[in-house]
Amino acid sequence: MNPEGLYFTCPACGEDVPRAAKSCPDCGACEKSGWSEEARYDGLDLPDLDSDQAFPPRTETRVKDWMAWAVALIVLLAFLWMTLRGGH
Repeated sequence: MNPEGLYFTCPACGEDVPRAAKSCPDCGACEKSGWSEEARYDGLDLPDLDSDQAFPPRTETRVKDWMAWAVALIVLLAFLWMTLRGGH
């Protein structure tokens, strides 16, 4: 809502900024950090959802997680076995 031009849109974050403000109250951007009245906010610079870089395949992540847990469990069991075996 911009009653009678009292606000402009911050080109860094897209929030409303009072015309008399020296910086954006939401993100802190100011004229020194790169915004001006002529600058435009065109969204975030995120990869396309169709891109392979946007989301890594879930199967690779799950395999790595299971491998890490399996190795930790084997090390724990070996430590327990050596501790209990040495105590007798």
